[in-house]
Amino acid sequence: MFVVDELIRHPAFAEHSLRVTEPTLCDSSVQQYSGYLDITDGKHLFFWFFESRGSPKDDPLILWLNGGPGCSSSTGLLFELGPCSIANDGLNTTHNPHSWNKNANIIFLDQPVNVGYSYSSDGSTVNTSPVAGQDVYAFLELFLARYPKYADKPFHLAAESYGGTYAPNIASIIHKNNKEVALAPTPGLLKINLASIILANGLTDPYLQFASVPDFACNGPYAPYDPDGPECSALRTKVPTCQRLIKSCYDFNSRFSCVPAALYCWSQMFGPLQNTGLNLYDLRRKCDRAKDGNLCYREMGWVETWMNDPKNKAALGVNPDRTFESCNMEVNQNFMYQGDGMHNSAALLPELINDGVRLLVYAGNADAMCNYMGNEAWMSALEHDFHSEFAASEATKWVTTETGRVSGQVRSAGGGEFGAGNVTFVEVFEAGHMVPFDQPEAALDLISRWINDASLTSLN
Repeated sequence: MFVVDELIRHPAFAEHSLRVTEPTLCDSSVQQYSGYLDITDGKHLFFWFFESRGSPKDDPLILWLNGGPGCSSSTGLLFELGPCSIANDGLNTTHNPHSWNKNANIIFLDQPVNVGYSYSSDGSTVNTSPVAGQDVYAFLELFLARYPKYADKPFHLAAESYGGTYAPNIASIIHKNNKEVALAPTPGLLKINLASIILANGLTDPYLQFASVPDFACNGPYAPYDPDGPECSALRTKVPTCQRLIKSCYDFNSRFSCVPAALYCWSQMFGPLQNTGLNLYDLRRKCDRAKDGNLCYREMGWVETWMNDPKNKAALGVNPDRTFESCNMEVNQNFMYQGDGMHNSAALLPELINDGVRLLVYAGNADAMCNYMGNEAWMSALEHDFHSEFAASEATKWVTTETGRVSGQVRSAGGGEFGAGNVTFVEVFEAGHMVPFDQPEAALDLISRWINDASLTSLN
């Protein structure tokens, strides 16, 4: 294996540098880069990049982020949409024919610090999405400065779950800096060609999303409760208090108003569901935490086994002493006790949408954690230049190109007859929280059409 260990610096980011190696793991048929963004020798963010299997010099660039907060994007890589899939209890991987790098160059980034292979060497921590977003922006600037052949390509920011909070913050920072670069160019600082934001079963507007929990649990396609039963009555009585607390968070924007909202809403709205014994990420499945782990997927443990193999660490340029965890619960708690997830990240989106950044929100209809009803509700309420058109839009069948299967339904605004839309919502049938894991062919069809701005409802 040929490994390059390279240190990259940037004049506009004096306190940042990039360490890069060239692994051949996972998919040796494509060019790869992995390594770290080092920030003032304290914070070190791990990334793993794969070139497109199609046409790397022509295809767009995607940054994929998992959520948590505190969960590694290697979950997305090895469990959902990357070039290889974890197998055999984590002893090896298999080729993924439905990898999103079929038509795109893609980066998987472990952020914030202390997530996955990322680490802190001086006790630095990050516990809010705006601060995390600044680090992601610095990473993108250094990466694109080092690999300019990707810098002029359309850039798509894709994030799952808590990524519905991360991504609007990151996109807003990119957009703001792009405007500043346009007004006053800084040597070495690039305009990042932010083409779209892709939110996958995300938490974005908790006020509307938490209110949807009784609707989904009592009337959804996989509802565990009788709509007229006592569980539904009890769940509905919790909504007014939950919404009142979240509104206080929106109004005062402080830890003191947001933490009570987080503690009440998560415990009261999801506590009862947790006791059903079902997998809240996919209500079609039961969850035995003793066998399946806290997140109800035993494959998450397989990912940890593979990522902790010393040979794989060495190939990726990772310190052999670094222990990989799929999710860091300390990071999760730090964000929780800042009330970060109770902020209205959707409020950051209208400015971007009005300036031409496209928005795709998709959600598997078996996911209870960030259910599709709540995601559709906040998209319908969001005010922007396409609001009236989106509010009036009707759901249309989405039929995948390869198999002709009805895989979901789409609502969209903007984009005309042949485009994928400026603001688009997709309900994905027979999928849970991790759509590319449950419906790999459909997820690839969706992302390929989206990044090529091709209609999701036409087979032409």
